[in-house]
Amino acid sequence: MNTVIKSIASEKEKDNRGQLKELFDKNPIFEDEKINNVALYLKRQELSKVLFLNEIYSHIKDVHGVIMEFGVRWGQNLTTLNNLRGIYEPFNHSRKIIGFDTFEGFAGVGNEDGAHDYNKTGAFNVSKNYEEYLANILNCHENECPLNHINKNLLIKGEATKTLAQYLKDHQETIIAFAYFDFDIYKPTVECLKLIEPYLTKGSILGFDELCDPGFPGETQALREVFGTNNFEIKRNRFSGIQSYLIFK
Repeated sequence: MNTVIKSIASEKEKDNRGQLKELFDKNPIFEDEKINNVALYLKRQELSKVLFLNEIYSHIKDVHGVIMEFGVRWGQNLTTLNNLRGIYEPFNHSRKIIGFDTFEGFAGVGNEDGAHDYNKTGAFNVSKNYEEYLANILNCHENECPLNHINKNLLIKGEATKTLAQYLKDHQETIIAFAYFDFDIYKPTVECLKLIEPYLTKGSILGFDELCDPGFPGETQALREVFGTNNFEIKRNRFSGIQSYLIFK
């Protein structure tokens, strides 16, 4: 199942993106230079996410703790965070990056998530065994960084409401410097926000992909219930469209 969300793009923009995909499919670049030139196809919207995560990382580089992403899907954020770690703090082997996902699409869609046709169980799934492919990609990126004999990336498959609880039980040493929520829906977001609260510290950042998004109302409701939306200054950087974050002070 390939979930498609109604786009706000104009017909001209859609046609342009179709042309860019054709150019990507017909890539004539020499084989040994293709990887080094993938940014040829990086759209402005995707670059804005990289700049957003770069701003977040600049805030947490002096905050002790791990990074967690809730809702990994294809893993682009994880590779970006891995590479930012290699740039900002290549010798910080305690900065683990941990991704949680079912890798089977949404689980636990409820009334809080609205009536949109894309908010249904199994939406936003990935290819079969994709997490194994992603683990290999992350390993290749980590091999480009110092201390690559120490594994600092971890993918945890399953419903995060269960797997996160087990991870925290097994890793009592955990402090969370940055937690990024991209579950989209209410139930896993609210439960994981509750679970991580004791592991946050001053300077910790919570990031969100769909706050104030009418298509995914459950994410905002979850934050409002656990931490409140009037207790923090909810920020977005000037490059991103809807990604946002708050800092514990």
